[in-house]
Amino acid sequence: MKFVLRTSLLAVAAVSLAACGSSSDSRDNVRAVGSSTVLPFAKKVAEEYARANPELKAPIIESNGTGGGIELFCAGVGTQHPDIANASRRMKASEFETCQKNGVTEITEIEVGLDGIAFAAAKDGIDIALTPEQVYMALAANPYGKKQTATKWSDIDPSLPDIDILVYGPPETSGTSDALKELILMPGCKSNADMAAMKESDEERYEEICTSLRTDGAYSKQGEQDNLIVKKLAQTPNAIGVFGYSYLEENLGSLKGIAMNGVEPTYVNIADFSYPGARPLFIYVKKQHIGAIPGLEGFLAQWGQMWGKDGPLTSIGLIANPDDKGADMTSRLTALPTLDGTELK
Repeated sequence: MKFVLRTSLLAVAAVSLAACGSSSDSRDNVRAVGSSTVLPFAKKVAEEYARANPELKAPIIESNGTGGGIELFCAGVGTQHPDIANASRRMKASEFETCQKNGVTEITEIEVGLDGIAFAAAKDGIDIALTPEQVYMALAANPYGKKQTATKWSDIDPSLPDIDILVYGPPETSGTSDALKELILMPGCKSNADMAAMKESDEERYEEICTSLRTDGAYSKQGEQDNLIVKKLAQTPNAIGVFGYSYLEENLGSLKGIAMNGVEPTYVNIADFSYPGARPLFIYVKKQHIGAIPGLEGFLAQWGQMWGKDGPLTSIGLIANPDDKGADMTSRLTALPTLDGTELK
């Protein structure tokens, strides 16, 4: 009886989902979109899941940035829309509202682990250590509301190298870009007393000054693939790159991390949040696709089998959640609680 009931429920779900999209858009494998930072972890999970379940089609994992991925995810319900959005920041309230308007009304948020926004250079490249304040002064379009005039790191601080400022970083659609602004630029900006006062009197202006990046070439936006930045650093020894910590760990033979506030970007320092660029990573699951997309539930379970402290994902750069958080997230993989959006900003 249980089998018959389960089969009936799956059939109903499949029919309901198919009604949301055209038959030409039918899909029988999991599709995840979004963050390039989450990409290597999601691909590893997909590879292991495909290996363990050869009777199913392998999951499709796309890299189009956190913002771009969530936009695709929130566009609607149906087989032409993805099942999962990978994100290197939390979903925004405005994105959640878009999801709701488009009928994506049942979403589960799962924090898969931690990452760090790593600043790095070529192994034999620029020798530098930075603070959030120095990074802000070097990269802001109008630092503290004034004209940007710095061309060399020594213009920011005489103790820094007399070398041209050149930073390769993520584009606006990347969650890494949002995290760079929130975790590094904003703290560097609000260390100034005038800016702290402006936050109270004109928050919109304050945010613009604190997060707008210069466009004269000193900060060079790269594509959604962080590996492009890694390659650029090898070709440009005096440049600095900004990307997810996993890309630094994968390339320690050719790259070196840059300390922030005297703290190196390492697994331990990110795990205990002593490194200023530590951040959580998420996947967002479209619950309306559960039971209709073959393998979706199993793919989620595969994440839980691999994200532990001694699991396969930590070996490629994921920072495991603390035990209590990890236990909570493991339960979410099966309970699939619905996100209500009240905690989103």
